Amino acid sequence: MTSNTSKPMTEREAGRVALKELLKPISVRLLMGRTLAALGGVLAIAPYIALVKLGAVFYEAYSTGTEVDTARVTTIVNILIGTFGARLACIGIALGVTHFADAKFAALVRERTIARVASAPLGWFTSTNAGKVRKALQDDISMVHALVAHQPVDVTQAMVTPVALAVYAFVIDWRLGLLTIATLPIYGLIMAIMMRGMGDKTVQVDNKLAQVSATMVEFVTGITVVKAFGTVGRAHKRYQDAADEFSAFYLDWTIPLLRSNAFANATVTIPLLLAINLGGGAAMAHAGWVEPADVLTTSLIALMLPYSIEVLGNTAWTYQTAGAAALRVTQALDIPILETRAGGDAQVDGAADENASGPVIAGSDVAYEDVSFSYGDVLAVDHASFELKEGTVTALVGPSGSGKSTLATLLARFNDPDSGRITLGGVDLKDIPSNKLYKHVAFVLQDPQLLRISLHDNIALGKPGASYEEVREAARSAHILDVIEALPDGFDTIYGSDQGLSGGQEQRIAIARALLIDAPVLILDEATAFTDPESEAEIQRALSTLVKGRTVLVIAHRPESIVGADRIIVVDRGRVVASGTHEELLNQPLYRALWQHAPAQEA
Repeated sequence: MTSNTSKPMTEREAGRVALKELLKPISVRLLMGRTLAALGGVLAIAPYIALVKLGAVFYEAYSTGTEVDTARVTTIVNILIGTFGARLACIGIALGVTHFADAKFAALVRERTIARVASAPLGWFTSTNAGKVRKALQDDISMVHALVAHQPVDVTQAMVTPVALAVYAFVIDWRLGLLTIATLPIYGLIMAIMMRGMGDKTVQVDNKLAQVSATMVEFVTGITVVKAFGTVGRAHKRYQDAADEFSAFYLDWTIPLLRSNAFANATVTIPLLLAINLGGGAAMAHAGWVEPADVLTTSLIALMLPYSIEVLGNTAWTYQTAGAAALRVTQALDIPILETRAGGDAQVDGAADENASGPVIAGSDVAYEDVSFSYGDVLAVDHASFELKEGTVTALVGPSGSGKSTLATLLARFNDPDSGRITLGGVDLKDIPSNKLYKHVAFVLQDPQLLRISLHDNIALGKPGASYEEVREAARSAHILDVIEALPDGFDTIYGSDQGLSGGQEQRIAIARALLIDAPVLILDEATAFTDPESEAEIQRALSTLVKGRTVLVIAHRPESIVGADRIIVVDRGRVVASGTHEELLNQPLYRALWQHAPAQEA
């Protein structure tokens, strides 16, 4: 019995496939560019033919002792000028087409990225994923630029022009044609040696260089901690080892290439090429096979071959690097989509129409119905079921890694459950367009997630059309108005500028943002967990305003902070193990242990 299992693709092969798929939308434009470049390449032989013809005219006049036929010379010159102009036009238009194709390619990739990112679950937005996308949109697209904008024209010319000249030489005399390509086997052998294993080596170079970059970033970004613990030498050694490994690999690879290149330059020199072609051509002319002027054609073609071979070799390299870049772009674009069953996801813009289409959400009751969710092979939530009653505060407590944060963020659709469902007002979250969902569900996390825009715009992020007074009132309710107005630029202060804000002040700006949205459902990931006592008091006052009349889900890291909750859900290993009020749960073993150890955890 034979196996039909296919051999898995290498990175080189995968890169080639990825590049083909990425370039498919602009393939027609690239074909147009190549066609025009081919026409320009054919027209490029006109100067060479003109030189031969002019040589024949002058040789005829010299050998016969007659005057030069000026009419023929004028005709040849006019044809030369006309074909030269036509060639310039073809190449210019071809480059214009390929550059427009390159711009279209970059725009399509960025549009595709934006579309995917706009529909990605909030849980996808990590620094790692954002870094991959940023690298794909900047560095990797730039690596594909040369292949799209220049290579189609350059390569086509490098192939077509010498071929057209060789054909012309064969038309004159087959022996002359053979002479024109006599040096090709030498170049072919040298290129075969130089390109051997090039694809795999290119991938390895890219990977090792990425390792060097990663260790450098790690060293620089972590320099404060590294210095504090006196491990600068160790951290620097990791970078040095990575750099040394790359250098050793690069030298091991390039030295044979340099030797091959040196051999090529030593053997296939211009004087040698001229000697072969002029010597061979002179012998043919002496035998009466060709005219002396025709020998000039072979010599000119021979001088073109090194350039053409060099262009083709560089193109092979470009294809390898572009393939690796295309593979990274494809992988970066493999972003999970947060789909909405009610006709696709509506725009993810807080400024969307208040009356956006979608199901009618009746109230703000929330229900978790047999919900399970995993991060890869790690089960984070295991068949959890509970309800959040409208207008009540429900707290999630449990040991670190118990799944409480995952349960809370599933309500904000950071991810979707693997099984089961979560409903809001009786409607499955998957049936609610994003723009509508985030008008009903707001969240304040430990990290306030402020943007590098004005404080006014940070507060109005979820309601861009809010008036200045609305923003100001939200800031007042969040107990941050006095702080903002004391700044030199007030609400126009750009976050991250020289006017720094404390962590507690940033958190209150996030609370003001949630107040302005006025969503009936609120998720709180203990906003005071990492603040000083003074800031904590201010934040608690702001939160007391925020939770009024709302359905609130609190992720509690300190049990004492949620004693007054209407209901407390105890979570362990992704399962709901108990629920009730603080008094009702005091005899529950896990809750009692969390409560008893709370002071020690704070210390």
